[in-house]
Formats: sequence, C-alpha cells, structure tokens
Amino acid sequence: MLRFLILPISLLLSCNPKAQNQPSDSVNDKLQTQYSLPKKLKEVSGITLSKDKKITWVIEDKGNKNSIYGLNSEGQLLAQIPIENAENTDWEDIISDAQGNIYIGDFGNNDNNRQDLAILKTDLKDVKQTTTKVIQTTKFHYEGQTEFPPKKSNLLYDCEGFVEMDGNFYLFTKNRSKGFDGTFLVFQVPNKEGDFEAKLIGRLKLQGGYNDAAITSAAINSTKDKIVLLTHKNIHVLTGFMADNFNSAKIQKISLNHNSQKEAIVFFNDKTLLIADEKGKDEGGNVYQLAF
Repeated sequence: MLRFLILPISLLLSCNPKAQNQPSDSVNDKLQTQYSLPKKLKEVSGITLSKDKKITWVIEDKGNKNSIYGLNSEGQLLAQIPIENAENTDWEDIISDAQGNIYIGDFGNNDNNRQDLAILKTDLKDVKQTTTKVIQTTKFHYEGQTEFPPKKSNLLYDCEGFVEMDGNFYLFTKNRSKGFDGTFLVFQVPNKEGDFEAKLIGRLKLQGGYNDAAITSAAINSTKDKIVLLTHKNIHVLTGFMADNFNSAKIQKISLNHNSQKEAIVFFNDKTLLIADEKGKDEGGNVYQLAF
C-alpha cells in the first residue's frame, strides 16, 4: 500500500510489458505495485482491511497454517495470529463487514465434493492479539447440488470469493467444469449461526477462457451498489443487482493487462482496489493498487 497514492488510471505510470512480472512501482498502465508480500506468505488467498485501514489482514489457503496475518502499510509482517478453534481446510477468502467484523470463507472445493463448507466469524479486532477464535460458524450446502462430486460438465460448486451485505453473505462460484464457458453461480446465505441451504439467486457468465473468467475473489464497495470479481487477468464489475436476484446484474470487464495468479481483492476506498497474487517462480507475491 506504500502510503496509498490515489491516482486516476490516466496518471499511472506504464512500463515495458516484457517486465510486467517484475516487482516495480508500476506494473503497467493500470496496476501499481504497492509492496512485495513477506517471503513466508507465498499462497495468499484473501485480503481485507481493519476498520481504520491501518492494518491489512491476509490468509493463505489449503495446506497452510490456520492463522491470520497482519501487515502494515509497507507490507511488513506485524503479527501471525492463530485461530484457536478452527482448521484451515481450504480458506479461500477473508472479508470484513461495516462494523469491522472479520469473516473467513472455508469453502474451497476444487473437487466439488465437500460437505463441510462454512463461513467463520472471528473475534479478531487488534494486531496485538496473540490468538483469535471463531465466535460464529455459518455452515451451508448449495441449493441444486445433489451429487458429491457432480459430473465433470457441472463442476460449479467451488468458491473463492464472497461479500457481506445487509445481513447476508453472497458467494460467487468458481467454474471448474469440463468445457469451461465462464458460467458462475451466485448464492445467498444468512449471516447467522446455523446450517443453511445456500439459496441460488443468480446464474451469470463472464467472457473469455479460464484465466479470464474463473473467479478467485470478490469485494463490495461501501455504498453496496458495486461488486468486483477478480480473475487472474481481469476484474469484472457487477452493478444493477438486487439483494435476492443477481440475474439482471450488468457486468463490466476491466482488463488488467497482466497475467498472474491473482487470488485476493479488497476496496481500499470506493475508487481504489488492492489486489494480491500468489508467489510463482518468476512472478507474483505482491500487493497491487488499481484506481478505476
């Protein structure tokens, strides 16, 4: 985040596209590298901010520790805070609500066969905490899924991105189907303790191939009228949706002109996004800024 320089796209610096995967102040005409993530955080899968925006919270996915990591505005690791009463089955996103509550989406489901999907609300408030714990578990199963796993042509029940809006969670699934066509599903789950059927409220389609259109994270703005969906190469902006129906949502595609394993997105403010990608052999492991 590096002091959060907020600039319109037209003023962002550009660089030689051959160097787009090299850490620098400017990746291309849209993305600016804010900082490189600490070396130990190679598989960041979610990013959110503290209520005062001074701390960036990140998590890693399956195979990593059941911890939330706190970073300062220069990307320095301030804290590794384990969750006492939860295991990292496959944590794929972390979000916060308007009150500053922190939630983790334990719903990674690559094979579409999990029956223990959950969203975990924590009591995390401060980077000085030595541990945190889950204070609400929202278990759920998807409306319409009757096979675990379904046929390879219908692998629509993985999820890596969600948001919270007015007492409900909204989940945006990652299509892993054979014959990928950009289709994704939108489900609604109440933000409550319990075990629920996730209500199907939208079936939509993104343009392009897998790296263009497989959703890896989501975020919502403060006025709750704009949701961004992240993929490896693009951002897709949803507007015109209704709380119980996303089928009429309008979708605007913003090409990032940059291909890496982008896994996490959050609004810093309503005109600026922060994006994180996983560390690869020759690329990634950064937090970027996008003004739009």
